[in-house]
Amino acid sequence: MATSEYDRPIRVLVVDDHPVVRQGLRSLLSGHADISVVGEAEDGAEVFPHLARHETDIVLLDIKMNDQNGIEIARRIRQSYPTIKVIILTTYDDEGYVQQALEAGVHGFLLKSVSHDTLPDAIRAVMSGEKLLSPTLVSSVISNYQKLAQEQARQEAGLSSADLQLLQEIASGASTRELADRFYWSEATVKRKVQEILEKLGASNRTHAIAEAIRRGWI
Repeated sequence: MATSEYDRPIRVLVVDDHPVVRQGLRSLLSGHADISVVGEAEDGAEVFPHLARHETDIVLLDIKMNDQNGIEIARRIRQSYPTIKVIILTTYDDEGYVQQALEAGVHGFLLKSVSHDTLPDAIRAVMSGEKLLSPTLVSSVISNYQKLAQEQARQEAGLSSADLQLLQEIASGASTRELADRFYWSEATVKRKVQEILEKLGASNRTHAIAEAIRRGWI
């Protein structure tokens, strides 16, 4: 049985609108001397009175409870009690929920399918300052952040969606004449726009520009 690095157990509030789930979590965590379930709540209306009365370290929080948004509850907890850490524990593995939860400042996002050993370890890890995601969610979240980073980098470089489309056509081997026909521009306009793209990318020629766009993951 693990022991806490603190001089007291980690105090956990379990928030879920299903009594059976709350009972199961309490039973699971009761087997760990370094973790203490100090309360239960079935929705946001019960969360904040509890937090006002009882010292709490971590809130285990479902996403959907009695038509309430758990992510919004998490955001309110983080705003009102910044020292309290929040772990989302849910059946929903939607990327949108993960993104919203991270933006709300949660410290962990776990699926209810996690093993009995994973949850206590996650509580300890979050208490020690780590942030956690269920392994099945990590790759999708990383991919989403990479896309956002690429989009931000593109905007910072001053490239428009039309610029990227032009780059993609150049990469496919289109000539100046073919580009003019496809975009309904004059050849002079094509050359001017290509030159503007080269300058934005700091590229010396078309080949260099294509290589730079590929390196940055834009095409």
